[in-house]
Amino acid sequence: MSARQESVPVSSLDLRSLRLGPLPLLNHFLERLGVEEVLDRFVPTHDRRTRLSHARCLGVLLRSILVEREPIYRQAETVRAFGPEAFGLRDGDVDLLGDDRIGRALDELFDADRGALLTQVVLALHERFGVAFERLHNDSTTVRFCGQYAGARGRSLRGKKAPWITYGYSKDHRPDLKQLVYILTTSDDGHVPVAFRCEAGNTNDSPTHVPTWDALCQLTGGPDFLYVADAKLCSREAMDHIDRRGGRFITVLPRSRGEDAHFRRWIQAHEPAWETVRDRANPRGRDKPRDVWSVWKSDLPSQEGWPLIWVHSTLLALHQERSRRERIERARQELDALRTAIQSPRSRLRSRRRIHERLKEILVRLDVTRYLRVKVSREDVHRFRQTSPGRPGPETTYRRVTRHRFALSFHVEEKVIEQERRHDGMYPLLTNDRSLTPAQVLLQHKRQPRIERRFSQLKDPMQIAPVFLKNEGRVEALFFLYALGLIVQALVEREIRRAMEREGIKALPLYPEERDDPHPTALQILRLFAHLERHEILAGGQTLRALPPALTSLQQEVLRLLAVPAAAYRKTR
Repeated sequence: MSARQESVPVSSLDLRSLRLGPLPLLNHFLERLGVEEVLDRFVPTHDRRTRLSHARCLGVLLRSILVEREPIYRQAETVRAFGPEAFGLRDGDVDLLGDDRIGRALDELFDADRGALLTQVVLALHERFGVAFERLHNDSTTVRFCGQYAGARGRSLRGKKAPWITYGYSKDHRPDLKQLVYILTTSDDGHVPVAFRCEAGNTNDSPTHVPTWDALCQLTGGPDFLYVADAKLCSREAMDHIDRRGGRFITVLPRSRGEDAHFRRWIQAHEPAWETVRDRANPRGRDKPRDVWSVWKSDLPSQEGWPLIWVHSTLLALHQERSRRERIERARQELDALRTAIQSPRSRLRSRRRIHERLKEILVRLDVTRYLRVKVSREDVHRFRQTSPGRPGPETTYRRVTRHRFALSFHVEEKVIEQERRHDGMYPLLTNDRSLTPAQVLLQHKRQPRIERRFSQLKDPMQIAPVFLKNEGRVEALFFLYALGLIVQALVEREIRRAMEREGIKALPLYPEERDDPHPTALQILRLFAHLERHEILAGGQTLRALPPALTSLQQEVLRLLAVPAAAYRKTR
């Protein structure tokens, strides 16, 4: 301290602690991407009376999505607990962060050219981080809503069509809630999101691939990339659209296609010449069966004339066999219980129609219709009663009373099970790229499930649902910010994993109790920095000294691997 500061009485000093958390680290990536500059260019603030620009408001919300995920009406409370500069604000800006102010910024973002805005960010991914766009993976998920959103029926808001929040097939297993479809495309290099849009909650995935692929062509400058998607891409319209324009794709052939049925009949008497692509120890334990992947190129192409690659996985075969056995056993238990209920004297299942309805519900729910043969038969039960009251004697006459009772019997079709066991663990891949070997087709498609991890980030740590906003235009704008947040998190993962591979580092002690993490995730890295604070010594409301957080050796190592200067945590303004 200076001589003047040393003369200040200790009783007049105060200590203020401000959280920094992982925000200086995240700000480094946001600055390298130029996110705030792009937001300021595409979402300009024209009203001079506005003291806090739209870009600043959106930047605050984006950072909150990454670190706190608090509701919009609590943004001011969240920022006050942090150093304002960590959110890109000045001291007096925090009081301006009302929910209405952020809501108006979301309205402006909805009105902006979000496609061009995202393109600028993605181009920065390629130019400043070297993210390659040679192979792109596409998939979709659903985001649920708690609320009616009665006006969100695909209407026009200020000249732009807003999404239709409605009921549809719920991948969240919540058919009782309305939803939107969240469509995402990621790069194979680091699985970084490069394209996003949302569609109506009842949208089928199949028609979304054509506009998605066209947008990717504009983004990458042409069709020279491999487009990987699930079975919903396997429609004549989508595949022909890509093929006629010089594009390349890999997809899964659905079970409804004739080629699939032909192979499953053919394999009952033949054995393909499988080529082993991967043979490794079981990731769940050394004493478990090995994980072996094999491929075989069918002698017959698809009906379009494209190569058809069949894949076999030993672990998938074991999983399907175990699942089938468990479902059959569960069905047998429920059918036994149903048979007992039917034969009960007080049974309410008195009609054949009601029994068949109950049978269908069990067989369809457990997907065992083809494995069990069930028969419902009617039995006549005869009883004799006296025609008159009193003690029976030699002259007593009787009448026969006949009641109808249903009986249930079933047996397992062992032959059908054996036929299905022959093709357990097998599924077909379809591609129009004849230059790829069967092994290359499998290896490219095996990366497709990694996009599910981005959806997991979206719904779990980032908590995109449930959504409570005034209108669907703000919802779509908020979803856009979540896409930007996914880009930042994916970049963090990509950069640290590449640095570890480059330097030969096998793992970092990021797990509790300093256990090794061989594949660090953004969530683990952000948690590592979550509790960092800057302390300020105050006198009369003025800062005498700012004390930056003391970084541990692990935190310093992570910053070094991410190429984030440690000085980012020493900045006070």
